[in-house]
Amino acid sequence: MMGLVYFFIILSSVIVIYYAFTPSKITLKLPSSKKEKEEISRKRRSVFILPPFLKLSKFLIDKFNMRKKLSDKLAGSRSLLTPEEFMSIRLELVILLGVIILFLLPKFDPLSLVIFCGLGYFLPEFYLKRKIRLHKEAIVRVLPETIDLIGLCVEAGLDFTSALKWIVKKVPNNPLVQEFAVVLEEIRWGRPSSEALRNMSKRLNIPEVSSFVQTLIQAERMGTPVSETFAMLSEDARTQRFLKGEKMAMRAPIKILLPLLFCILPVIGIIVGGPILLQFMQGGLFGGIIR
Repeated sequence: MMGLVYFFIILSSVIVIYYAFTPSKITLKLPSSKKEKEEISRKRRSVFILPPFLKLSKFLIDKFNMRKKLSDKLAGSRSLLTPEEFMSIRLELVILLGVIILFLLPKFDPLSLVIFCGLGYFLPEFYLKRKIRLHKEAIVRVLPETIDLIGLCVEAGLDFTSALKWIVKKVPNNPLVQEFAVVLEEIRWGRPSSEALRNMSKRLNIPEVSSFVQTLIQAERMGTPVSETFAMLSEDARTQRFLKGEKMAMRAPIKILLPLLFCILPVIGIIVGGPILLQFMQGGLFGGIIR
């Protein structure tokens, strides 16, 4: 019974974290609208985050110098939460799970209290890391086709910035399009395109994107034809994606081995050998043979 209660506690915590971190379903073409960001953040804060926790979170972040680390993680996951809001969710979950476990346990158990408080603290971190990983995988998946589109736009007579604008405007919304929208916003505010691309490369920390940015900047500096550069970049991105797919396919048999040994084979053994074992225990197996 207590195990079922613990399961529902953890499930409710995961649901709260999911709705706190999942972006609002707004079709985001250019994330330059600060009004939309502030409105979404304000709604989340009013629903999930209490003002005293925001003040305490700000104090802890400044005290332990965690602002840059949290900002990079939140930017990498394209979350609209601020570091204070993220830390506030952590603190609220720690207190919530701590209070619930104190009420549920028949007597005070320090180990259970520490485990559930730690769970409340690290659940948002695990969710954020998973979201960053999925964001990066989605970018790598669409990178070759996006490079092809940029190359076609450049061959049609557009410059690089205009090609990015066309991609952001015409291509269906995806993580890479959102990153290009941020690049365009930085260019609009006066930053050189090479610097805006470097910032995107640092923010994402994806080898394929870093290679794309470095090759593009070097081609622009050396005067290499941009159309040829995009063709080479697209081919290179496709090759890397194919090799990564081969690597994942080679890992599949090893990953299947453990479920096969501990989940599937025991069930097959029970189904096949169970009736024989029961008949043997009742003495009917050899008795039937002897008769």
